[in-house]
Amino acid sequence: MSDDKVRRVLIATQNSGKVNEFRRLLRSIPADFVGLGDLPEVAAPEEDGDTFLDNATIKARFYSQHFGEIALADDSGLVVDALNGAPGVHSARYGGDGLTDRDRLNLLLENLKDVPAEQRSARFECAVVVADPDSEDIILHAIGTIEGMITFEPRGSNGFGYDPAFVPQGETRTTAEMSATEKDSLSHRGRAVRAIAHELSTYLSHR
Repeated sequence: MSDDKVRRVLIATQNSGKVNEFRRLLRSIPADFVGLGDLPEVAAPEEDGDTFLDNATIKARFYSQHFGEIALADDSGLVVDALNGAPGVHSARYGGDGLTDRDRLNLLLENLKDVPAEQRSARFECAVVVADPDSEDIILHAIGTIEGMITFEPRGSNGFGYDPAFVPQGETRTTAEMSATEKDSLSHRGRAVRAIAHELSTYLSHR
């Protein structure tokens, strides 16, 4: 990559919270990170994989090919032991279509209302995949995980999704009660991104 050209990388999500989080996590890389909201609308691919990595791969390949851009996609969610792993890969669609983030959070807490504190263990998992339109293979991938517990009531106004109900292991605050910097330092997405950041920077520098 020449010094006067900044490579564009598509962050393959419509979720503005995720786009901002990825931009923070990748701020050391000299690239122009754009979200799907910055590009013409396109119907999303069906996320029918069995794992977070499967779904991240589906999205990265689809958007990379459609827009002809290097695309970074993630699939992430909350895995709750007392709910046999739910919401899992269905975290963004928990309870069906038409629900807001707060609706899904309230549904989760309602489904856990009779579960005692010591049995409310859970983890956030995130798979990150980078695809290049010039290659059929995915370029990079990593998985990040953070263990924790589910609260009985939502707390905090930072973050998004299930953040107000998740207390990371070793913490007393939910991830929605933490600053963006604090959350990035320990989050599942932060861990996955840091695992590929150096390789992504090197890859882009040779494009």
